Amino acid sequence: MRHVLSALVQNVPGVLSHISGMLASRGYNIDSLAVGETEDPRLSRMTFVVVGDDAILEQVRKQLEKIVTVVRVDDISSRDHVERDLMLIKVKAPPGRRSEIRELTEIFRGRIVDVAPEMVMIEISGKERKVEAFIELMRPFGIIELVRTGRIAMVRGANHSSAGQPSGS
Repeated sequence: MRHVLSALVQNVPGVLSHISGMLASRGYNIDSLAVGETEDPRLSRMTFVVVGDDAILEQVRKQLEKIVTVVRVDDISSRDHVERDLMLIKVKAPPGRRSEIRELTEIFRGRIVDVAPEMVMIEISGKERKVEAFIELMRPFGIIELVRTGRIAMVRGANHSSAGQPSGS
């Protein structure tokens, strides 16, 4: 089972390596990881995607909560949430095929962000399935380079994750 965990952490040097190292040393695989500063510059949010049963999820959560720089850990996959992935992709685009690439990009609500004589760079964001479907459609054109963020996610509605609330509430 796929779980999305959101961890609010102190924005200090070494937090990312400490957390990822701790998870790796215990044999937990991180499918996706995204980290960024929050509205409070003293805090960052780490969004993890881990695959495993509920027992593995609980162990990962317990290990994260033991780390001093971790303020709060939430399993948001069990709640109504919005999840997004961002990708930049460079695709071979000779002049005769650009209109086809442009149409596909528009269908997927993407944007062409750079154009060169024989390639275009496209930005796509959305659910993981959407991004992966776009990649498959671009393969016949020739993918030159591809980069993706990890998943980011946020619980819907007015349920604010306050740093002052205890973990798991």
